[in-house]
Amino acid sequence: MLARKFEDTVMPHLDAAFNYARWLTKSDVDAEDLVQEACVRAMRFLSSLRDGNPRPWLFAIVRNTWYSRVSRRGSANEAAAVSGQDERPDEALDPEQQLVQQDTVARVRRALEALPAEFREVILLRDIEGLSYKEIAEVLRVPIGTVMSRISRGRERLLESLKATAPLEVLR
Repeated sequence: MLARKFEDTVMPHLDAAFNYARWLTKSDVDAEDLVQEACVRAMRFLSSLRDGNPRPWLFAIVRNTWYSRVSRRGSANEAAAVSGQDERPDEALDPEQQLVQQDTVARVRRALEALPAEFREVILLRDIEGLSYKEIAEVLRVPIGTVMSRISRGRERLLESLKATAPLEVLR
């Protein structure tokens, strides 16, 4: 019974949890380990899921698992470099457009990675994972106003960073 409830509740969100874990750990291998450990915790604490919305609940477990690992090791800055991420271009584009797309993806990734964790997290959860402000507040255990402020400030920093690294033709 518990295994079935876990399958129905958690399994549909594993890809999103892995994506979030990869951004936290900056490593596919570490993200896999993190999600596996988070799933063990999720199974153990499945009864703590109250409102029926498992996605932010699972993200909170992934996040808490990551930060408990980091606190044992030292700091979040010790995470390894990003590896093995899918950077394949859209094959419908011509070669020049593919190069521009690859450059854009790389610039955005570098800019996101350079953001302080508090800003990077909220932008990832909102703009990439599609969580609502309320869900993000639940994951991070902060007031919704803090989420809104961090998203705004994070987007400003991201935009500044992207402008600073923009190709010359874009700046004209």
